[in-house]
Amino acid sequence: MGTASTRLPEGRYGRAADERADHTLKIVGTVLGALLLALVGWLGYHYVGQSEISGQVITFQAVSDEKVQAHLEVRKDADASGYCTLRSQSADGAEVGRADFRFDGHETRIDRVVTLRTTAKGSTAELLGCHAG
Repeated sequence: MGTASTRLPEGRYGRAADERADHTLKIVGTVLGALLLALVGWLGYHYVGQSEISGQVITFQAVSDEKVQAHLEVRKDADASGYCTLRSQSADGAEVGRADFRFDGHETRIDRVVTLRTTAKGSTAELLGCHAG
């Protein structure tokens, strides 16, 4: 005797529920992927494209146990104003000084020697970042 088939005839009753779920998941995944890509692009543009002020420490020197001088070069847009944050660490790595230095005016490139007051002898002058505002 033959056995009865438990499969439905193909094409007769439409798509199976699994196929519909797979199709829905593909659409949802595509939309979420596009949103994530747009978010990453917007954040990248905002971080890189909108940066109006940047700087770097050219040289530094520990003047005394209470001061570190740093030659700071800042580049900014002509009408931008902002500040750069410097810190100094002692030889054992402890932070001994931190300060913000403000930059205003119409110059696009500023070279300035700034003095950072410290609580102990500083062995570094590190630029933590520059921010518009």
